Amino acid sequence: MKKKKLLALAAVMLLLTGCGDKTKEKLESARDAGISAMEQAQYEQAVTSFEQAYALCDEKMPETKTDISLYEAACQMKMEDYESLKNTCTRILELGENADAYYMRGVAFLKLGETDAAKADFDGAMTLKPKDYEMALNIYRQYEEISQSAVGDQYLQQVLNQESAGMEDDYQKGSIYYYLGDYEKAAEALAPSVEAKKEDAMRLMGQVYLAQGDTQSAWVVYQQYKETFGETAESYNGIALCDMADGDYDTALQDIQTGLSLKLSDSSRRDLLYNEIVVYEKKQDFQTAKQKAEEFMQLYPDDEAGQREYDFLSTR
Repeated sequence: MKKKKLLALAAVMLLLTGCGDKTKEKLESARDAGISAMEQAQYEQAVTSFEQAYALCDEKMPETKTDISLYEAACQMKMEDYESLKNTCTRILELGENADAYYMRGVAFLKLGETDAAKADFDGAMTLKPKDYEMALNIYRQYEEISQSAVGDQYLQQVLNQESAGMEDDYQKGSIYYYLGDYEKAAEALAPSVEAKKEDAMRLMGQVYLAQGDTQSAWVVYQQYKETFGETAESYNGIALCDMADGDYDTALQDIQTGLSLKLSDSSRRDLLYNEIVVYEKKQDFQTAKQKAEEFMQLYPDDEAGQREYDFLSTR
């Protein structure tokens, strides 16, 4: 009898373990489905999958709950469903403080007209990440959209006034100055990193020169970039931008096509394919430009700049 009881207990334990594994598999499957839908800009479907995954979490999985909810909140941001976004971020923050949740809930409050609550959440985000340059710039952009740049500027000054700890901080400051259109300060901040042949800084310095209309200096930087890091998609994209600025669209197209023939990251391919559309448009080959725009939108359905190009070319 004792042996039978032990066998029965073992069978029950095995069933429980099996159920746990199946639940875990369902959770991971739902999460993966959500991420896949998110990448295809199918945000409503993604939210449904993330909710299904969240429902399969238990109380011993706060980190998993937070992870899934952050994905869901990002989708709600894209959908501009600010009431749901606010609720999802509140759910995250009930599990523990999280800078991204504070930021996204701040956006929701701002869009819903709750400016005091928005500022409190943005303050919370920056308290947790006081040197997060990208977050400070994103907060500024949110206030800029509602014509309250002066409020957003407080967050930029918070990070800009901090003493730089090295070239990475200089690069981040240069990025902010570039966004603000203060190209002289951007160049000044980037100069040490460019001299040290830092990859990101060299690319950004090329953009600074292009924004100033100095295509020759931009071309020199991108050539130095190519000499330093080899024939990369980024170098050819930068050189193509110089050719485009000079109105040499045939050479720009050659540069782009050379770049596309190389080993590419997804972001590099996106940049090259987008600029290819612009080149054909500048050449007034609207039929090819429209075809390229259609292909681009199939690959990157959530790309706002690509959508604008496609909408424009659809009217030609």
